[in-house]
Amino acid sequence: MLELLQTISWTAVFQIIMIDILLGGDNAVVIALACRNLPPKQRMQGILWGTAGAIGLRVILIAFALTLLSVPYLKVIGALLLVWIGIKLLMPDEDAHGNIEGGASIWSAIKTIIIADFVMSLDNVIAIAGAAQGANPDHQIGLVVFGLIISVPIIIWGSTIVLKLIDRFPIVVTFGAALLGWIAGGMLITDIAIVERFGEPSGAMKLAAEAVGAVSIVVLGRLLARRKQSGTAEA
Repeated sequence: MLELLQTISWTAVFQIIMIDILLGGDNAVVIALACRNLPPKQRMQGILWGTAGAIGLRVILIAFALTLLSVPYLKVIGALLLVWIGIKLLMPDEDAHGNIEGGASIWSAIKTIIIADFVMSLDNVIAIAGAAQGANPDHQIGLVVFGLIISVPIIIWGSTIVLKLIDRFPIVVTFGAALLGWIAGGMLITDIAIVERFGEPSGAMKLAAEAVGAVSIVVLGRLLARRKQSGTAEA
């Protein structure tokens, strides 16, 4: 045990922890947004099952991380999925006060969480795997697993805090959707097919794409939500 502690790369450990803290926040926001309409007693179930599904996906993604990011248009598809999820989260929930079966509600939340986390975990997994590459080859898998384990309490804790903020400040939902748009814009412009055709984007271009993505989701979501509310009122 002492030998392991002496040979382990503590720099890699520190980097993985920081990556989880910085990148786990967006996953926590998605989980909170997806579970916000569940009854209070079912929220923790949604968070736990959603987190379990998300972590399971990351384990799978680790094995194919580098290959996945080299697939043309994968990030484009992922960005479009995030836009769809972001707009969906801004839409008024007609069933929020209805008598929905609890299990169905939780399953709907878990599906949203897993789809969004699959998309967003592509870069997160690469970052964790990249941090582990500088370590002893014998420890790399262990460090990656350690990074995944560390991310569990961060996501669960972050999700519960965001849910409390949503209950108190509903505008947090808008900020969460904008965050998805921000991530989508960055994914879109860094897709391998886009980079090969137009070159590596500059920092300013990536920032602009992220900003456009954030604004687009909020604007589209608001417009569609108003249209849906108007149609419901007329009916």
